[in-house]
Order: sequence, then C-alpha cells, then structure tokens
Amino acid sequence: MPDRNHNVTKRPLLLAHGLLALLCALSFVSASAGDSPAAPNKPLGLSESKHPMMSGMGQHPEVPPPQREGKVVVDPNAKFTHFRVGNKNVKSMYLEDKVLWVGTSGGLVRYDTRDDSFKLYDARNGLLSNGVFYVGRIKGQIAAGTYGGGLSLLDEKTGKWKTYNIPEGLGDAFVYEVMTAKNGDIWIATWSGANRVRGGALDDRSKWDLYTVENTKGGVPNDWIYGLAEGKNGDIWLATEGGMARFANNKWENWNHKRGLGADYDKVKSDIAFKNDPSKQSMHHAKQKQEMGLQGVDVAYNPNYVVSLEVDAQGTVWAGTWGGGLSRFDGTKWVSYTKADGLPGNHVFMLQRDPKGTLWIGTNSGLTQWQDGKFTKAMTTADGLFADNIFAMATGPSGDLWIGSYGGVAHLQPPARK
Repeated sequence: MPDRNHNVTKRPLLLAHGLLALLCALSFVSASAGDSPAAPNKPLGLSESKHPMMSGMGQHPEVPPPQREGKVVVDPNAKFTHFRVGNKNVKSMYLEDKVLWVGTSGGLVRYDTRDDSFKLYDARNGLLSNGVFYVGRIKGQIAAGTYGGGLSLLDEKTGKWKTYNIPEGLGDAFVYEVMTAKNGDIWIATWSGANRVRGGALDDRSKWDLYTVENTKGGVPNDWIYGLAEGKNGDIWLATEGGMARFANNKWENWNHKRGLGADYDKVKSDIAFKNDPSKQSMHHAKQKQEMGLQGVDVAYNPNYVVSLEVDAQGTVWAGTWGGGLSRFDGTKWVSYTKADGLPGNHVFMLQRDPKGTLWIGTNSGLTQWQDGKFTKAMTTADGLFADNIFAMATGPSGDLWIGSYGGVAHLQPPARK
C-alpha cells in the first residue's frame, strides 16, 4: 500500500502525542518581579508565581477542566504570562490589532487581549480537523490550514466556516501554509504539492493550479511542501522535504544539499538533538533517506528537509532545516549556520520577520535573532519561555512577544524604558 495515509509517525516535526486530541482549557501563569508564593489554581485563572525555572518548581501547574470559551485573569504588570494548551504543539500564531489567534494540534483559539476572553474552534463547531498548522487572514477572512480537514475560512459575523478541500481543487487535505502574493495569487502548501489560485479566485475551480514533482518534471523536488515565501521580484519560494524550490517567470529551479543547502553531517553530528531516525518509522522517509544518500545516518538529520522559510527585506532567503542548521541564500550561493556558529539548535522550526524587519529564529533549544551578521544570545525558559522548542511567534505593536512551543505560549513584555 502506498505510504500516503499521512500517519503522524511520518512527521518528525510534530513532537506532540495525540495530535487530534481536544484542546485543553486555557490556563495562565504569570511571573513578576516579586517573590510571592504560588497562589492556588483557579479555573482559567492566574497563578502568581515565579517561572518554574526560577522558583524551583518541578512542573507547570495542572490544567483545569476543559472549557471552550470564557475569560482569564491576567496581571498586566507581570514580566511574562504562560498560556497553556495542554499536551499539544502551538503550530501557528496570528496577531491582528489586539486579537491573537493560536493554531494548535488541538484546535484554533481566538484570544482577545482587550478583555482577556477566549474561544476554541475545532471539529465541534465548524472545522473538519482539530489539527491547525496555519492561521492567518485570506481574502478578509480568518483562514485555518488543517491537518486532514483542508483549508477553512471563518465568517466572523456568522461564526460559520467554509472549507476548501480536494473537490474544490486543493492538492491535499493537509495544509501547512497559505500565502497571498503581491499579484493577488493565493499559494497553498500541501503534502501533495503546492496550489496556486490565480487571482485569489477560490470559488472558481478553473483558477486552481497544482504543482507537483511529476507535472513540473522535478522542478518541485518533493511533493510535501512546508513553507511559502515571496521574493523581492515576485518569485515564489517553496520549502519542501526534498530541498528548496523557486518559481520565477514560469520556470522552476531547486536546490538541495548537493547544491549547498544545509550543513554537512560531520559539522552537526555531535549536536543532533533528536536521536530517533524518521526512516525507521515511515516508508516515505526510508525511501527519501536512500534517495539522498543518508543511509549511514541513524538520527534526525536531513539537510534537504526544510521546515521553515523566510525572505528578508533585502531578498535574502533563509531556510531552516531538520538537523542541518540554518541556510542563507544571497542569490548566488548558500551558506549554512549551526550551533558552532552561535545558533541555539540545529533543528530550525520557525523563521519570522517582525514589524521592524528583524529576523527571529526558533530552534529546538531556544529563540534567537540575526543581527549584524551574528546570532544574539538565545532566549530560553530561563528568560520566561514556556519551553525551549519554538514553533511559532507573533510580535505586538509595543514590542511584546508571543512565543509558541510544545504545551503553550509565553507572552513576554518588552523591557521597561529608562
């Protein structure tokens, strides 16, 4: 039987167990400058304690019984607040004005920071899948790219979802990212190729294109697409499990490790964080490993497997790899950075530019920035993060940070101005 059932064991990027379990209730923990002891847990409330790493607590407080909507109590003077989602990954975040949308492997949460109210969307109120890999705004509506439930758009006035799936033209029901290009085309990253919806005409089936390894004659190096980004000249970049691809002037070009993508195994083998070999869990990854000449590697390393992507204001392409560090393309050649160069970890799960243009890099061992040709000191749980594995982030207008990890979100306030 072909290995196309999208079993979770095929996805080494997903570290959570119970991917499609229901979202746990939201619970918050804040940390302030004081030394007051932890207050008893209140349903969807605030425990005013220091961060566990600072106070010596062994673990985060238990999550209260599940609630689908309500309010939380947040201390506005706290240095950071922890927003729990249970044993699930925070895969995507979208901050618009004062409303934060959090996509997790257990549903989509709308959190309104103006009144600290929240609401959970999942398969019980309109989505076809609880796993949400992407959240953003498409054609004026909130869009959720799901794990097995297609692409869903929310009408916020009615609370109704409209879903686009394979019958509507979607390449696959597993959607990892969505992007609206400057020319109005909508691109959708799926695990059976990349869709382009010309002019953004989602309801016109004739406007849907699908690009795969087969119909691009290898221009797309792998059908499992994880990321999308637009370059300075309108060229479209795709992050795939088989390398990077660029679509420009209706032509395809791609790059893999042989062409400079990702660090050599000898440079990173002593710093591989995950020892499980995906090829032992999946026929797909076993075949991929053989095709890429990685038979002698039995840990989580694949420099061709690009799990995060960003293009900066100068048009430089940044690609985060699975164990091969961070790669940078200046239009001519690739240069790779690893822990030996100051990167916190060699598994780069997230890349994002903030409103000021700063590039943030989320790894398996903390969060860093790229500034003046080097990485800043990594932020970790010691600085208020919920966990050190960083999958998503959003930046508020005042410079506050929302950082998503396995198990929750950390909201970090900007340093006080002197």
